Amino acid sequence: MKLKKLLFLVVTAGLISVSCQQEEIDNTTSNTEPVATENQDKISKEVLAKLKALNLNIEDVELSEFRLPDGTKQQSYIVEGDIAISAEQLDVMQPGNITTKQYRTYNLVSSPRNINIVGWTGTGYDQNLTQKQKDALQAAVDNYNDLEIGLSFTLEFSTNQSAADILIFQNPNGSAGGVAGFPSNGDPYGFVQIFSGMEQFSLGTNTHVITHEIGHTLGLRHTDWFTRESCGRPSFGELANPSGAVHIPGTPMRLDPESVMLSCFGLGESGEFGSNDIKALEYLY
Repeated sequence: MKLKKLLFLVVTAGLISVSCQQEEIDNTTSNTEPVATENQDKISKEVLAKLKALNLNIEDVELSEFRLPDGTKQQSYIVEGDIAISAEQLDVMQPGNITTKQYRTYNLVSSPRNINIVGWTGTGYDQNLTQKQKDALQAAVDNYNDLEIGLSFTLEFSTNQSAADILIFQNPNGSAGGVAGFPSNGDPYGFVQIFSGMEQFSLGTNTHVITHEIGHTLGLRHTDWFTRESCGRPSFGELANPSGAVHIPGTPMRLDPESVMLSCFGLGESGEFGSNDIKALEYLY
């Protein structure tokens, strides 16, 4: 989720936005066209074709390795800035099994159920959540628990990784945003990384990013995945994407500036759900 993410920002001088995974803060007027990276050149045409068949936006796909708090490493393709998909997941996902307006995947979490979230707080670890991140995570979990859905959430701050349905920890890379993935086998995606560069932003913006990344673990797609309009790209004027995206009933057919699931976010986020985010989650769960 880049610093240009989540709520829609009008591109004007002085407005800053960040994507879920962006190396540095930039102005919304910059980087509006796809830019090939050295890392993206390593992505095979076969992988890109699979991602495209899943109705994923294949601009700027990267291959990334990250370290879990227990020291193990995982390698994933990073799609749309903040969605992690492993090679194993990609091999079993079929074009009919993932869809996304509000957008969702067919890979959802079994409901009703309780989901245990662990915020990592070890001693002497560079992946500990900061106090601001812990406060933001608590606020995000409270907001999810306020919804009238079949999912409930418990939160503990510990190093008890084995107890976590979703483990949330800091990635000390200095960037802004975070990374998560989609559910599988009825379970939420197990990890959310919050980048250490988020410390420079407000509690509301941190809450916004964490809420967004938890949304991915429950199966929500970016609201503007096909245009990435919230990142400063021009609108394609599409109502329902012809490649197979599925509209969640009751939510807008065009960009929703209040959605917590937009591709990019701005500096002054409140951390609260938009009304259509709530409709989407209540419909799905």
